[in-house]
Amino acid sequence: MGDLEIRAAVAEDVPAVVGMLADDPLGAQRESPNDLSPYLAALERLAADPNQRLVVAVREGRVVGSMQLTIVPGLSRRGATRSIVEAVRVHADERGSGLGTRFMEWAIEESRRESCQLVQLTSDVTRTDAHRFYERLGFTASHVGFKLQL
Repeated sequence: MGDLEIRAAVAEDVPAVVGMLADDPLGAQRESPNDLSPYLAALERLAADPNQRLVVAVREGRVVGSMQLTIVPGLSRRGATRSIVEAVRVHADERGSGLGTRFMEWAIEESRRESCQLVQLTSDVTRTDAHRFYERLGFTASHVGFKLQL
C-alpha cells in the first residue's frame, strides 16, 4: 500500500470520482456522469469550506478511491466535535485489495488530528457487504438513520 497517495480532490479528478459514484445499482440511478457541471460546482463549494475534505486515493497516477470527510463541531456530548464519512468509493478493480481499510484508517486518523471524539457514517440498508466491512473496523450499528428527499 506504500504506492498509495491520499490527497485533496481537484477538478481533473471529478470524472473518475463520478464514475465510481455511478458504478453500482444505487449510484447508477442517481448520478449523471454525462454532465459534470453540478459536480464541479459542488467541488468548488467543498474546497471553500474548511470543514470539508473531499479526497481521492491515487495509485500509479490513477484515481482508485474517493471519500468525503466532514468535521462537525457540536454542543452535544459535552461540546464534542465529530466527523462524518460520506460517499466512500473504491474502484471495482481495487476492491478486496485493502484500499478500503487504508482509506478508513486515513479518515479515522484525520478525525483524531481534528480532535474529533466520534466518527460516524451512514450506509444504505442494502449494502450488507459494506456493513460487515465497517463492523470489522470497529464501527457499531448504534443508530437508525432517516432521510427526507427534497
